[in-house]
Amino acid sequence: MKVTVKVPATTANMGPGFDCLGMALDIWNTIFVEIDGGETDDGEAGAGIVSISGEGKDSLSTGYDNLVYSSFRRIYDGIGLPVPEVRMACENNIPLGRGLGSSAAAVAGGLLAGSALCGANLSRERILELAAEIEGHPDNAAAAVMGGCRIVVSDGNGFLTESISVPDELKAILFVPDVPMPTEEARGLLPKMIDRQDAVFNIGRTALLVNALASGNLEHLAVATEDMLHQPARQQIFFPMKNIFRAAMSAGALGVFLSGAGSSVLALARDREYTIGYEMADAAMKSGVNGAIKVTQPTTLGAHIVGR
Repeated sequence: MKVTVKVPATTANMGPGFDCLGMALDIWNTIFVEIDGGETDDGEAGAGIVSISGEGKDSLSTGYDNLVYSSFRRIYDGIGLPVPEVRMACENNIPLGRGLGSSAAAVAGGLLAGSALCGANLSRERILELAAEIEGHPDNAAAAVMGGCRIVVSDGNGFLTESISVPDELKAILFVPDVPMPTEEARGLLPKMIDRQDAVFNIGRTALLVNALASGNLEHLAVATEDMLHQPARQQIFFPMKNIFRAAMSAGALGVFLSGAGSSVLALARDREYTIGYEMADAAMKSGVNGAIKVTQPTTLGAHIVGR
């Protein structure tokens, strides 16, 4: 038995929507899983059960602690079935540690593969609950599992998520720095208390952002992607951020924000994608940071099976 799963990159926060907005991007990891037969021997290290190409090929674990494998295993453990011996191959296009949801993609892909191969065929809602529990970031998890642009909130018993329609012409231009920004370090910079005025600033802009995307009034994105809750603090460890933002907007971007916890910066535009990308990269380079440009777009597809 075997299954092939594709999982998208994601961007979270989207400026003011801290921990509650996420969007799937048309950049994909592909996971191939084949059951070898027999049961996993917990007494062995499991090195080499996962082969990795592309992003993370020299840094990610190939053993039982690989995040795709451990998420796959979570399905079997959860329903009380023995975990089969498997071979996994991961073709990774999502950069690691750059605020593009590589962990959420690994978790969502492993869970979906496990659900399919064990016959549980869990609902998307249940896979989202498990993914958020494992990964810790429901905004990334919702976009990775469900696809599209998502609002996600916890109601105490689980997660509520709804999609936001996004205009077809919207493009996403990414500047992906050569240097990562560890999520825990970036989160550790955030103040424990916030000013009421800053809270109102973000609440209004989050509402405006949802309206701008859903209505197609994209001229509001410049204001709607502003933030006072997390980006100012993260500027402390990513000094070029404001210069990259300024360059993107001057080149014709509709809005711009730090993707997730960084270090990637994402600009939204209708056109002039490569000009915007070039200017972002040039501003970063002049600030002492090199990186790559990726031009992509939002996708309505989340994690899905493409072959069995």
